[in-house]
Amino acid sequence: MGLLDGKRLLVTGVLTDASIAFNVAKLAQEEGAQVVLTGFGRLSLVERIAKRLPEPPPVIELDVQNNDHLDALADRVGAHLDGLDGVVHSIGFAPQSCLGGNFLNTSWEDVATAVHVSTFSFKSLAVACLPLMKDGGAVVGLDFDATKAWPVYDWMGVAKAGLESCSRYLARDLGKHGIRVNLVAAGPLRTMAAKSIPGFKEFEDSWPERAPLGWDLADTAPAAKACVALLSDWFPATTGEIVHVDGGVHAMGA
Repeated sequence: MGLLDGKRLLVTGVLTDASIAFNVAKLAQEEGAQVVLTGFGRLSLVERIAKRLPEPPPVIELDVQNNDHLDALADRVGAHLDGLDGVVHSIGFAPQSCLGGNFLNTSWEDVATAVHVSTFSFKSLAVACLPLMKDGGAVVGLDFDATKAWPVYDWMGVAKAGLESCSRYLARDLGKHGIRVNLVAAGPLRTMAAKSIPGFKEFEDSWPERAPLGWDLADTAPAAKACVALLSDWFPATTGEIVHVDGGVHAMGA
């Protein structure tokens, strides 16, 4: 018997097989869940990567800045699943001007894009899926610890701070629907998103040394396992929480 037997999940953010979302989808299927993926932009790439999963799932196009896509999401997912028990938000984007030490000079237009895609979309996705979650369920988002000002992370760090606050308000408002809302704050990983951050090597060099448990920059499995656990029935009274999967760095001083 799998941890997610009978669960129906929507997973966003699968772009390569090195992504956390890919490992979430893979592990979820292995634990008995039915999965539908979303993709944006390079949809053919997502469809190709989906074929590497144990059971290649349907892929739905979703641009979280497109209201038509969001309005149609429940119907499009409903064509493949008769409801949803869980949603995984693994979506983030910031223009290059928002990263790399340009904090004081970034335009509002670029910051607005980062906040729309990386923060507001958490609420947008949850609300779009709400009609399919009549029996409650779980919404899990991917985070990076926003309690500190990190080198080069700049406005994406601000967007992640907004994501953390958004998750608490969503937990408040979705609780009456029996829906739990939690985040997994993973340490730095060599994903496609990380490669787009100028100066990411600063994290690569220092994180494994600072982590009490050590840290493998290439291993997305620990973060994926945390997501799957939160999607399961084993956290029935946990919401508004941030689970750190970072080797323990968040708890350490200088």
